[in-house]
Amino acid sequence: MLTFEQKQAIIESFPQLTRKEISMKRLNYHFDGSQYEKKIVIEKLHPNGNGFVYVGDLLRYKADDRGLVNIRDFSEQELREIIEDSLTYLSEVDEVVPEVRIEQSWRNRNDDQLLLVEEDPFWNVYHGFNLEESFGTQDDAENYLYSEGFKPSKK
Repeated sequence: MLTFEQKQAIIESFPQLTRKEISMKRLNYHFDGSQYEKKIVIEKLHPNGNGFVYVGDLLRYKADDRGLVNIRDFSEQELREIIEDSLTYLSEVDEVVPEVRIEQSWRNRNDDQLLLVEEDPFWNVYHGFNLEESFGTQDDAENYLYSEGFKPSKK
């Protein structure tokens, strides 16, 4: 088991972390570059060697319900890896994937228009802003439209 001083030296080798002294001679280490509200990477590092590292919901670690892992018995390699993983986790911003939405205009002989819209997990048929029908698959929705005398509009 690493001593308090050894853990402190390892942690302080990460220039991204800022030491903050708290009660009972314990230390917290903050990551000001965090992309999230969570800024504390190492919590309550105690002179007895106990302490916690924040890993959120990373599956690699068995964290408590607050996303913390106890580092009391960690080796130097394990401590370095978990700190690197925490910093990476707090640095990454979830990419917003644009929603792909399929919309098709359908018309009948009278030039009435219906709109077929994919809205996960359904395929909905709209008349203006009003929902006309809802289907589980695109084929079911298209079969309904054909049976009602509608065809896809030409672009």
